[in-house]
Order: sequence, then structure tokens, then C-alpha cells
Amino acid sequence: MLVVPGDILYEGRIRTGDNTYRSQGKVSATRIGLVNYTKGMVSVIALEARFNPLTGDLVIGEVVDIELGKWILDIDAATPAVLNVPDAIDAPFRSDIDMTKILDVGDIVVAKIVDMDRQRTPILSILGRDLGRVAEGFIVRLTPSKIPRLIGKKGSMVNMILRETGCNIVIGQNGRILIHGKTREQEEQAVSVIEKIEREAHISGLTNRVQEYLKNMKEEKG
Repeated sequence: MLVVPGDILYEGRIRTGDNTYRSQGKVSATRIGLVNYTKGMVSVIALEARFNPLTGDLVIGEVVDIELGKWILDIDAATPAVLNVPDAIDAPFRSDIDMTKILDVGDIVVAKIVDMDRQRTPILSILGRDLGRVAEGFIVRLTPSKIPRLIGKKGSMVNMILRETGCNIVIGQNGRILIHGKTREQEEQAVSVIEKIEREAHISGLTNRVQEYLKNMKEEKG
């Protein structure tokens, strides 16, 4: 069911999920989206919610510009993100550094948001395990508000996809997902599952449907 901000979703005792709030014993929507009722909880899956960056988020971005001592990255947020040289090479900026040798315009990067400045500009770092320039794989997109559905409870959904497709998957909280498999066929299977989640994230029983979908793909392959 499609709802808009202010629509009453439930009256009485129930846990409030994403994009909902409680007032005077009633739970209402805060975004335009699809209402989702699960055991003991009501939530709204926003249809086109822009990524709201938070410190600690893992994101996948593209270098779109280079300025003195920093790279500017598009992470699908309201404002571009900034990656300063010290947060890329763990050393101070020097004027003789050729920044394009480290990262160039068009490079795809897995990064972590380590701070937000006064203008709410995300400050990134690529220092750490599994962070940095992407050398292999390709990117698919998922509405950011549906990322929790892709991950599943305690990672159940994404672990099932990893196991059944054999792909490595890096999930950016900004809705960009990096997929790398040993074969193109494996990658196409993973993409197909993510597209299914995009279409059906608002419908309960998603995990079982995805499990069946993966099983059918294996049988067709066999």
C-alpha cells in the first residue's frame, strides 16, 4: 500500500520501523513509500529516498574532481563528499604529490565516512581493510532505503546470495553495490537477485522468495 507523510499506519501498541513516528498512540508515515507490516513492527520503505550520509557509513563513490590536497567524490548524497590526501595515503599533503597517480577522475572508490563538516559535507577515508580504489567488478544500484532488506537479519540475505552465486559483494550504504564474481554468469545471477530485491523489498516473505529464485536459477543452469 502506498502511503504519504502523515498517513496513519497503525493504532495501538506496535514497534515503529524506518520512516515512521508515533504520536498520541498512532503510528504515521514520514515519507512517501510502501508500508510494510512485519511481526510486531510497522515500517515504510521509501520509494526514492536520497541517501542520508552518517559518520561510519561505508559508501562507494566516483571521483568527479581534484582540488588542491583533496578529491571530490559523488556518493549520491545532497552534496559531494571530500577525500583529503592524509585520509588516502596516511601522510601529510605535499605540493610535489601527483594526486592523479593515487586517484584520478572517474575512479571508483570504496570509502568510509569519518566525519561531517559544518556544511554537512561527508569527509571520507580509504585507510583501512577493504577500502580504496576499485580494480575489479562493477556497480549496480539499489534504493538506499532498501539496503537493510539486501543485508537481511544478521546478514542472512546477503550471505545467502554470496553462498549461492559465489560472488564477492560490497554494499555501500549509499545504494551502490560492488559485485565481482569468477564468471560473468555468477555476476549476472547476483545482479538478477538484487534487481528482484529492488522490485519486491516492500513485500513480506522476501527471503523465502529469493531463496526459491536462486534455487530455480541453479536448476535451470544444471
